[in-house]
Amino acid sequence: MRVVSLNAWCGVELDALLAWLPAVGADVLCLQEVTSSSTHHGWVTYADGDRTLRQRSDLLADVRAVLPGHEAHFVTFDTGPVVGEDGTRHRQLFGQAVFVRHGLPVVGLGAEYVVGDFAAHDEWPPGGRPRLAQAVRVVDPDGGRPVVVLHTHGVRERSGKGDTDLRRAQARRLAEVVERVRRPGDLVVLAGDLNLLPDSETFDVLAGIGLRDLVGTADTRTHLYAKAVRHASYALVSDVDAVRRFEVVAAPVVSDHRPLVLDLEG
Repeated sequence: MRVVSLNAWCGVELDALLAWLPAVGADVLCLQEVTSSSTHHGWVTYADGDRTLRQRSDLLADVRAVLPGHEAHFVTFDTGPVVGEDGTRHRQLFGQAVFVRHGLPVVGLGAEYVVGDFAAHDEWPPGGRPRLAQAVRVVDPDGGRPVVVLHTHGVRERSGKGDTDLRRAQARRLAEVVERVRRPGDLVVLAGDLNLLPDSETFDVLAGIGLRDLVGTADTRTHLYAKAVRHASYALVSDVDAVRRFEVVAAPVVSDHRPLVLDLEG
């Protein structure tokens, strides 16, 4: 089974992203920074006081179009305005999504906030945004143990990626979510753009429930990210021996983040 996790950067690198996604062959694809809009499809401008970004208004629809053999499950963190190329304002949903290959039985789904709660913004704030953990439990129809895949987009703080009280609380909530959705014998994968440094206390909390990080100090950013700190995305598993192959993909460049690819036994 192949599990892929990527912060899709709201589709900024759309052509490269949409060419790569079908080729990577994911059974379970976890995308962070996914947008959705019911009133616009195309390019828009997002602004939050810290950043202005040209992005896709409905990346969810873009990805669905190139992955017709997958079922999409989207969850929304919060919602706010974006501006189309004609100057018209539209409301956009912001969140994350799991795409599961058709034929891979989904036997459980869930999502819980790990920071804050849903918010509808008149203008996007530069900080204080909520975050969700999303989980899917799948089984191999040809045998093998069930796999629980969770992903999240860790809270962004203007002070940087160091440990804070908010991140400590987020770590405890993540651990609680994992413990609620897993069952005895499950293989657990927790991935995503955690927005943490490799020595974060979060990894101690998650080690306490049996999850081990595969990324360590590897560079998980691409040349499109200009800042010096190169740590963001991580993948943790409950059984390292079940990982046949793990790669932090440096090329092609499909985002300002590098994708994480795990090939699991079974």
